[in-house]
Amino acid sequence: MQMPTLQQLMEAGVHFGHKKARSFPKSKVFTFGIREGIYIIDLEKTKQKLDEAAIYLKSAATNGKTIMFVGTKYQARGFVESAAKELNMPYVTERWFGGTLTNFETINENIKKMKKLESDKETAKYKALKKKEKLRIEEKIQKLHNNLDGVAMLKKVPDILFVVDTVSEKNAVHEAITMNIPVVGICDTNADPTIIDFPIPANDDAKKSLEMVIGIVKDSIAEGLKNKPVIN
Repeated sequence: MQMPTLQQLMEAGVHFGHKKARSFPKSKVFTFGIREGIYIIDLEKTKQKLDEAAIYLKSAATNGKTIMFVGTKYQARGFVESAAKELNMPYVTERWFGGTLTNFETINENIKKMKKLESDKETAKYKALKKKEKLRIEEKIQKLHNNLDGVAMLKKVPDILFVVDTVSEKNAVHEAITMNIPVVGICDTNADPTIIDFPIPANDDAKKSLEMVIGIVKDSIAEGLKNKPVIN
């Protein structure tokens, strides 16, 4: 895994924060100043925090920890899903179901429901249904797939959350804090970095910025998985 240079971070627009009026006071610790009313993130600090997060995630993966990716904003969905699938890690890209962590049994029940609806399609009862009724069931199944495919592999709550945009995903962050699950999160200047275990100060709106940061996270976990002990 090769960390990006300051120049590469700048070219990706990682340094662009939010306007002063929309920024969280405690995020100033990661800023360089204000330019044309917009906070500029200190890329030296981004690099430092990205490195800390990468080391932590690599170690966690080596030790067999499950890392859930969370990113439902449209700019991030593709990057999040692709990275998580490549690593065989759980992910949420559609919407965060309340209780995903704090009431995990409810999610399990929904997964079982989805699987039962799928298996019911092979029954004579289903095949005898009218086309309109079949379509209604198919739509229900598809909706469940959209929301649950990323977490269907989970047998228990994940060990760590990687969150893209800790403000948009505040419900996921809150549940993780309640469950004492460590959070690695991209924190733009509108976020409170003090509630995140491993905050990564970065632009969480620009696609190039998201692609770069998520790419580093993915590569760090991938390296950790390569070092994971083989259990015979």
